[in-house]
Amino acid sequence: MTPPVNQVAHWIDGRVVFGRSARTAPVFNPATGVQTGSVRLADADDVAAAVGSARAAAAQWRRSSLSARSDVLFGFRELVRAQAAELAGQVTREHGKVLSDAAGEVARGLENVEFACGVPHLLRGGFSEQASTGVDVYSIRQPLGVVAGITPFNFPVMVPLWMCANAIACGNAFILEPSERAPSASLLLARLWQRAGLPDGVFTVLQGDREAVDGLLAHPDVAAVSFVGSTPIARHVYATGTANGKRVQALGGAKNHMVVLPDADIEVAADAAVSAAYGSAGERCMAVSVAVAVGDAGDRLVDAIAARLPKLRVGAGDDPGSDLGPLITAAHRDRVRGYIAQGVSAGATAVVDGRAADLPADGFFLGVTLLDRVTPEMSVYTDEIFGPVLCVLRAGTFDEAVQLVNRHEFGNGAAIFTRDGGAARRFQFEVEAGMVGVNVPIPVPVAHYSFGGWKASLFGDIHMYGPDGIQFYTRAKVVTARWPDPATSTVDLGFPRTR
Repeated sequence: MTPPVNQVAHWIDGRVVFGRSARTAPVFNPATGVQTGSVRLADADDVAAAVGSARAAAAQWRRSSLSARSDVLFGFRELVRAQAAELAGQVTREHGKVLSDAAGEVARGLENVEFACGVPHLLRGGFSEQASTGVDVYSIRQPLGVVAGITPFNFPVMVPLWMCANAIACGNAFILEPSERAPSASLLLARLWQRAGLPDGVFTVLQGDREAVDGLLAHPDVAAVSFVGSTPIARHVYATGTANGKRVQALGGAKNHMVVLPDADIEVAADAAVSAAYGSAGERCMAVSVAVAVGDAGDRLVDAIAARLPKLRVGAGDDPGSDLGPLITAAHRDRVRGYIAQGVSAGATAVVDGRAADLPADGFFLGVTLLDRVTPEMSVYTDEIFGPVLCVLRAGTFDEAVQLVNRHEFGNGAAIFTRDGGAARRFQFEVEAGMVGVNVPIPVPVAHYSFGGWKASLFGDIHMYGPDGIQFYTRAKVVTARWPDPATSTVDLGFPRTR
């Protein structure tokens, strides 16, 4: 019996709206390969309706007190905590990641809400009394108006919370355009915002594809756009949005390196490499996809990683026994398989080949792959694969390893495993990446710092969430004020004037 197909629509002005466009896209459960939903894809009229509602709401929301905004954020925080299991389950059903990874995603997103709860402190300005005789100068930060977030399929809860919590705290109205591959969690977030007391129209969900994205990038009433996704689309979003006079922060692709020095604890490094490379089936921008083994660490590291891989179980995300779930679509699974074939054909050694794994018959599954003796010109090294594939490169020295990392076009994250504090300090000083881990394989910053890479991993100059998020979603204003000297004022102040 074919299961019913859920109809996923927009959320505009505080209610579910199916919109005018008749275009739809299928939504699948990646663990079964069965279509479970059909999501509406917005057209220009739907974009106009969403932006119009958000613009009207923004005009009122920006007048709200900081304490009122903080109250809403604290309420939203508690609702997200209470609904964490439902949010995680929704992520697993449409993305496929195991429930523990999905629960971790919700928890990391919640950290950003908690940061934004401190908005009365975060929006404090500066004040200089008597900057000149009788003149005071002070700075304030004001909201932009309507802002949009374009988010990827792999973190349908966490990445929206990276954006919307700070944007709303700062007094903006926020339009979320989620991935059409995992759209349903966005509507649950919308309902939680409403239950927390957020006025209708301040949080909007616009389902769609490129037509919706380009509509938001072109709309004159959208002041800023945040994006997380692949580098080609990040480049398009940045170029189009800035050409239309918008602020844009666009996070692109990654090829995160993990350098392992000969003095490292190989067992610890191998554990880290396995969890960082294969968690969420490698579908995360902070996944370690390259291990650079320095000197005689190579064989020991490869052997230690290979010994751990037979213990990993690939299966449905809602199965407690699964360590990693399926990939998002059949097409993406086949694309990753193609990269493995290219790597082997180019001379890499398939220590473990995920194409030969014993996998469930249904769904979009692929086993874990470990490729050794990879070289910098191979496509498995140059390209972002976004799957459960770990490449091992060999370097003779620390300097060679750092040069290898720095020559890559991406500069998202990098990690080093060593017992040598001097080497670690040199690494953090010299490596060209926006986020660095020392004996930490996935150096995602906590919420009171900011997230972002360098080079082709970031378009724009402001990173995501944390202090950079507050800066991005506000603009500075400096006020210079002169008031009459109280000693010469003709107004009866009710107390003696002094001279």
